[in-house]
Amino acid sequence: MKVLLISDGHGDLARLEQIEPIAATADMVLFGGDFAAFGKPETGLPYLERLAHLHDRVFAVSGNCDEPAFRETMEEFDVSIEGSLSYFNGLMFSGSGGALKFTGVTPNERTDEDLVSDLHLVAESVPDGFSGSDEAWNNLVIIAHHPPKDTLLDTVTSGAHVGSPLIREFIEKWKPLLVLSGHIHESAAVDAIGPTRMVNPGSLAEGKYALAEISGGGKVPFEVSSLELKTL
Repeated sequence: MKVLLISDGHGDLARLEQIEPIAATADMVLFGGDFAAFGKPETGLPYLERLAHLHDRVFAVSGNCDEPAFRETMEEFDVSIEGSLSYFNGLMFSGSGGALKFTGVTPNERTDEDLVSDLHLVAESVPDGFSGSDEAWNNLVIIAHHPPKDTLLDTVTSGAHVGSPLIREFIEKWKPLLVLSGHIHESAAVDAIGPTRMVNPGSLAEGKYALAEISGGGKVPFEVSSLELKTL
């Protein structure tokens, strides 16, 4: 399966139009949050409308620039995986929206406990025979707008790591197949925690995205066979 990974659209409809031909070649699109432009929450809905028509299969979470109530609007468009579980082609999807409290000037800043609470259904849906410990959750895909702490995905310009400790703990415990994050524009990167492949594609509003190939399925374990950063 070919997966288009994008995040931080910030209301830029022109970039969505640019990436439409690439989306057409993908089996699914994952969006890491921030539909709206900074300080302009009203730009979120037009962006959501366009994103929902970009592909038949879109999985998304909200970002810190999106108002908390925007989650309900996303659910109306059948793209939200925040606080829920979705399934497609043998894969399980769950997501966490918003970002840690920092500037206080964006509408969807939350505590770390709130961020990880969006993923609570994962723990309630453990596959038969899954023991945890050193075993990877082979078909689990997570979208978390705020990246996990102490990775290549959460480093700001000063060099400080500003990621979520509890999202990292979640990844270490459940070992999902793939994690998509966003939020930190300057930290576009591919990284891993144990068997989990992770990506912050950077901001689509700046022309950045990523592509992944997921192989396997059925009796063959899923595998992220490629994961690459791209620029329009």
